[in-house]
Amino acid sequence: MELKNLVNKIEKAQLKENSPKIRVGDTVRIGVLIQEGNKQRVQPYEGTVIAQHNASSNTTITVRKIFQGIGVERIFPIHSPVIQDIKILRSSKIRRAKLYYLKNKVGKATRLKEKFNLTKN
Repeated sequence: MELKNLVNKIEKAQLKENSPKIRVGDTVRIGVLIQEGNKQRVQPYEGTVIAQHNASSNTTITVRKIFQGIGVERIFPIHSPVIQDIKILRSSKIRRAKLYYLKNKVGKATRLKEKFNLTKN
């Protein structure tokens, strides 16, 4: 029991508080820290979130983008120190938990309807 509490404490210390609420269907820009020799730089990775796995400190998102006509998917752990920042560029209206069907679509067929947040003042 004591070991479990210790593991929970360590995991809570690793969580990032400033990460935005990401949902499947969002178009995001993720700043990834890249190590080149003794230099570090932040490289942006922009794409659509097609899957999300929630597990406290092990939460991951799968981001898909089209690069030179080829679909590229990458899995990012949200609370990793390699992730510098995450910006949500747009949210889409979807009805699925996983958007794996986008793998079979090409071109304009991969577009998702944008969801507008209308708030009353």
